[in-house]
Amino acid sequence: MTTPAAPGGRAGRLLVVGTPIGNLGDLSPRAAEALRSADLIAAEDTRLAARLLAHLGARTRTISFNEHNTAARLPALLARLAEGAVVALTTDAGMPSVSDPGAALVAAARDAGHVVESVPGPSAVTTALSLAGVEATGFLFGGFLRGRSQATRRSALERLLHAAAASGVPLLLFEAPHRVVRLLGELAAAAPDARVAVCRELTKRHEEVLIGRAAVVGANLGEPRGEFTIVISGLETAGTDASPALDVEGLVRAAGAAGLSHRTLVELLRAAGVPRREAYRLAASPSAAAR
Repeated sequence: MTTPAAPGGRAGRLLVVGTPIGNLGDLSPRAAEALRSADLIAAEDTRLAARLLAHLGARTRTISFNEHNTAARLPALLARLAEGAVVALTTDAGMPSVSDPGAALVAAARDAGHVVESVPGPSAVTTALSLAGVEATGFLFGGFLRGRSQATRRSALERLLHAAAASGVPLLLFEAPHRVVRLLGELAAAAPDARVAVCRELTKRHEEVLIGRAAVVGANLGEPRGEFTIVISGLETAGTDASPALDVEGLVRAAGAAGLSHRTLVELLRAAGVPRREAYRLAASPSAAAR
């Protein structure tokens, strides 16, 4: 259903605003103006948004919008947009919709005919990649591993490692402090020779990047604190035999189970040497649609 535009045909505006991942000085002037001038801020955590607004000396009204209340909040936010309001969307750190809430509101606002604009800002993904010192033509972003059970998460990790190895690009993951030691242990078992860059406290005073094999980094990690961004490279020979022919169907199934997008799967297949037309056909197959 399409939400009617504001009286006089004036559509609302949704501003997707990137916020600092640690250092408040990284907030861009354009992002600051967007937060000051918006009619409403839909924030993942209103307490963190309040700190950012206090830093700006702004008093913009906020409303929580997170993974737990998306369905309940969408109608009210769409109604405000239908009135012609300017709504700013923020997450706790970085860009909304990148392993953070926001995609549902962006899609719904666009479907309803409202203007959707990006106000780009810092990203832990590109920040970590720039610090890892890895030469690569691209990367595979896995975000936080899906699943509650250890077995499910381990299976998801193995599928992502396989997909990254098949395409010859590094794998980037997010991890919480209470799970990072376990993740490094799983990486040590699944890809013992891979090069791992573990980044924490990015852009903050105690920023740290530890690089080496997963077992060594895990042993030297110390007390985990803050969220981690992990860059895993050198996977073309990690835990795999490079001599057999590529299992294309296996790659398609693994990518589908890992939830990779149609576009990313096509790029993986193309990087693996699959012709363009065949790559698009495979990416649209039922095996890939499992995602």
